[in-house]
Amino acid sequence: MSVQFGRWNVEGQPPAPDYIEKVTATLAPYGPDCNESYSNGGVRILYCAFQTTKESRREKQPYISSSGAVITWDGLLDNRAELISELNDSLTVNSTDVAIVAMAFEKWGANCFAKLIGDWALSIWNPGNRSLILAKDPIGTRHLYYSFDNNQVAWSTILDPLVRLAGKTFALNEEYIAGWVSMFPAVDLTPCVGIHSVPPSSSVLLRPGKHAVSKYWDFDPLNKIRYGTEAEYEEHFRVVFAKAVQRKLRSDRPVLAELSGGRDSSSIVCMADTIIDRGAAETPRLDTLSMYDDAEPNWNERPYFTKVEEKRGRAGWHVNVGAQDPKKVPVPELLPESPRGCFVSTPGYDGRTSLQMRMCMTSQGNRVVLSGIGGDEVMGGVPTPAPELENLLARAQFGALAHQLKAWALEKRKPWFHLFWEAARGFFPPALVGSPKCVRPAPWLQSGFVKRHWAALAGYPSRAKLFGPLPSFQGNMSTLDALRRQLARTALPFEPPFEKRYPYLDRDLLEFTFAIPREQLVRPTQRRSLMRRALVGIVPNEILNRKGKAFVARSPMVAISNDWAHFAEMTQNMLSSSLGIVDSGRISEALQKVRRGEEVPMIALRRTLFLEGWLKDLRALGIINLAP
Repeated sequence: MSVQFGRWNVEGQPPAPDYIEKVTATLAPYGPDCNESYSNGGVRILYCAFQTTKESRREKQPYISSSGAVITWDGLLDNRAELISELNDSLTVNSTDVAIVAMAFEKWGANCFAKLIGDWALSIWNPGNRSLILAKDPIGTRHLYYSFDNNQVAWSTILDPLVRLAGKTFALNEEYIAGWVSMFPAVDLTPCVGIHSVPPSSSVLLRPGKHAVSKYWDFDPLNKIRYGTEAEYEEHFRVVFAKAVQRKLRSDRPVLAELSGGRDSSSIVCMADTIIDRGAAETPRLDTLSMYDDAEPNWNERPYFTKVEEKRGRAGWHVNVGAQDPKKVPVPELLPESPRGCFVSTPGYDGRTSLQMRMCMTSQGNRVVLSGIGGDEVMGGVPTPAPELENLLARAQFGALAHQLKAWALEKRKPWFHLFWEAARGFFPPALVGSPKCVRPAPWLQSGFVKRHWAALAGYPSRAKLFGPLPSFQGNMSTLDALRRQLARTALPFEPPFEKRYPYLDRDLLEFTFAIPREQLVRPTQRRSLMRRALVGIVPNEILNRKGKAFVARSPMVAISNDWAHFAEMTQNMLSSSLGIVDSGRISEALQKVRRGEEVPMIALRRTLFLEGWLKDLRALGIINLAP
């Protein structure tokens, strides 16, 4: 994941040399392979490369197209062959991704963005008409931030130089904070008022006196796939899933896959092995990384990931994340102190890689990590009948609705009327019918803060519409938006840097799952129905037919109990309380409940505690206005 930075002084004076030196030093840990730049008048663009493919090692960026446009590209272009064939010019199979993108922009202009399939973010400076275009792929796996005023425009892959080197203080974005402690902030927000994030599937046009954000592509609700037999759906799924995994295996070094033992990660690993065995992958080898904690009663994944390892004939790298006896393990190398001189955009995580992860990747030469994020959400991992029942309600198919209500009532062991109400309430405004318990704001947040930012705290809820796209398609878009918000908050990793890829968020795979009938994905007696049917013989049956993936519940509670003095002291003088966000008395009560082993919303609690430490770091930096 290469990084870029640009600054355009509208009046034409070049940025100061010491300013550029500080920015370069900030970018260096993320792009260690080369450091290049473009300079012309009041425009300076920096590019630090992190190379993961053989083509990327031949790139020279910023890239100047035949028309003089200056293109800086951070991405993995999945449909290289199709674009080369369509452009039919001087391009060859050996052409770099940025050269293909430049040719596409020369031919189609900004209309080319919809044709670029893959994970990417780019900037295009046009010196002829003095304009800047920033754009990101439809899923939003890469970061690109920008700020502007009458005198200058600045953009960057990471927030730090835009905030810390701006020469001014920023107001804290309260909506961002509300989103962080609940379901993640909106994709265009950053912690600082006045600094924006380029939204997924969108381009931003900046020129003197103009700032326009445009969506260039979206999923088509009219796209429907219907087959006569189940076998046809299964075959189509195998094809698009294999293609999604194959695309993410594009690397000239061994790729590392997270292997948790769940269906999502196991299916990626097993499909990748199938692709590699038939010689259709660019990577020379797939390694795996699995984490376990034998002391955690609710998280015993070792039996499952070892089944996958048995099938592939070799063990992966295992990390014990539980408490360990220091007498029996080597004393770990300590990570550097928290980077007090840097701006960290994500509370609780500054991007540094853990010791075990560093050891694993350094010893094996990995630069790419495959993640199973998105599988649960788009493959029918949540066994709810609501989207299917909403479809039947919206289309007035009452006979089929009665049949499915009966089938789901037997499976869920709930009265059919309860299931009917769960589906029907989706058509009413959330303010009228209330929010589900799982998305209600944490009880320790101050009432005024909750009132001001209820939508962000509730995950930006919306009601299903009776007319237009099917409710299940509307639900798919809401789920995808939630995933986009999650990805937008993922800090760039370093020490060492690596590039994370998400096979389940492949655009073609998502288009397929959004176009098939909902009942293919999840059924009353079988969650992830299509995946389980289609991957028989590829993924071990023990994985396909397991009841559900384990989860960690005990360890965070034990950690709070073991370090009680620290947390008790933290609640005595909370900065988040003085800012009108947290009620310190109520969060103290919540911590006492955890200490007694009672149930509390642990994710929200941990995020609130991370937020408190993050705010204190910001106060020490002095770049955010934290006046009550």
